[in-house]
Amino acid sequence: MELRLLSVNVGMPREIGIYQGAQVMSGIAKAPVEVSSIFVGRTNLAGDAQADLSVHGGVDKAVYCYPKEHWPWWEGEKGLPSRAGTFGENLTLEGADETEVAIGDRFRWGGAILEVSQPRAPCYKFAMYSKRPDTPALMTRSGRCGWYCRVIREGEAPVSGAVLVRDAPGGGPTVRDAFFAALDPRADAEIRSRVASTPALAASWRTAVERRMWA
Repeated sequence: MELRLLSVNVGMPREIGIYQGAQVMSGIAKAPVEVSSIFVGRTNLAGDAQADLSVHGGVDKAVYCYPKEHWPWWEGEKGLPSRAGTFGENLTLEGADETEVAIGDRFRWGGAILEVSQPRAPCYKFAMYSKRPDTPALMTRSGRCGWYCRVIREGEAPVSGAVLVRDAPGGGPTVRDAFFAALDPRADAEIRSRVASTPALAASWRTAVERRMWA
């Protein structure tokens, strides 16, 4: 599998609105970089950061990827104009979606190696950034969530005309199965068990799945 890299997007935390009377800071607002290559670090791309490290960022959520394949659905059916960075992603990709990419898949991107660690769970900051209160629910119901990667090997990676090459299939459940295992109470028990037992799955997502198993 090869994923074509359409855009690399980064951003530093800034105010995106007011919630319950308090200023909301977030790194969700990202813009395409205009460089030939970028350093992929253990927890971030160069020039990228998160505001609340208790729920965002960290080694298991170092790089967020989103497939362009979903743009027609968002634009045509839900009226949300889509471009690189609309979903707060670091990498805007083309070539596969959550039904084809699996937890544990490893992709080579220049000198860096990424490993798919978990789906993305939308929160209220996505609603604030998109200026649409319904976008988190739309993402949750549809499973058009994208995926996070941990960085197995740091390195310099190309930006223009680059591809991510899957060097090692993870053999785990798809990102879509992992997403619904945690967020859909109707998810199949066997799939939920398989997701929870996947070694490459981020610990926080495993906990969320296990809560569903024990409920």
